[in-house]
Amino acid sequence: MTEAQSPSRPERILIVEDDPETAAAVAAVVRDLGCEPVHHDTLEAGIAAATSGDFRVIVLDRMLPGGDGVEAMARIKAGGSGALILVLSALGRAAQRVEGLEKGADDYLPKPFEPEELRARLRALLRRGTIQVLDNDLLAFGDLEIRMKARTVHVKLTHVAVSPKEFELITYFARNAGQIVTRMQLLENVWHLHFDPGTNVVDVHVGRLRRKLEEAGSPAIQTARGEGYIFAPLPVTSTGDAG
Repeated sequence: MTEAQSPSRPERILIVEDDPETAAAVAAVVRDLGCEPVHHDTLEAGIAAATSGDFRVIVLDRMLPGGDGVEAMARIKAGGSGALILVLSALGRAAQRVEGLEKGADDYLPKPFEPEELRARLRALLRRGTIQVLDNDLLAFGDLEIRMKARTVHVKLTHVAVSPKEFELITYFARNAGQIVTRMQLLENVWHLHFDPGTNVVDVHVGRLRRKLEEAGSPAIQTARGEGYIFAPLPVTSTGDAG
């Protein structure tokens, strides 16, 4: 009945949280969204569930019996999980949030949290997952190809090795091809930060991604001086001065 529900059975959301009260509060929000919560309270049990089950979203604590949830995200993705990950942690300083997002989290919500905010963030992640599933698997721009399901990038059939965050970055650029994308837009839509953390995290990632694409033969990312970036891998055809 809700937007997160499929006709056959509810979407499943994995909760990896060792505090019973927090886990119960998250599970209540998940049920409000029409989804089915599945709870584990240790890191190893959470990783096992994430890599063997079909989950749309994983709500992952950091300080868990068995280790740091953020450090485990690479294992979860390497194990074949395509779930989006929301880190829910008492480690909520800007630097800690940036660290979590850079290591592959799709969103990061500090504790204590308001149920309404968690609901909104989970709803946004569920919508995002639906868009990726329904969208065409292939985004092609001349010799540059982005495959959504495999999360791979190719230029002239050569594989370009990108990190999870670089893949999110190029996907956002691709969905806004030909338009100026500002640094703040990237912070909000790729890092999910609604404030400037006072670091050069965007410039570093864009620079790294641009270098990889150029080395593969695709100068796709251009700088719009004083404004941001333009993703324009196709030749410009008399659209005026690109600035």
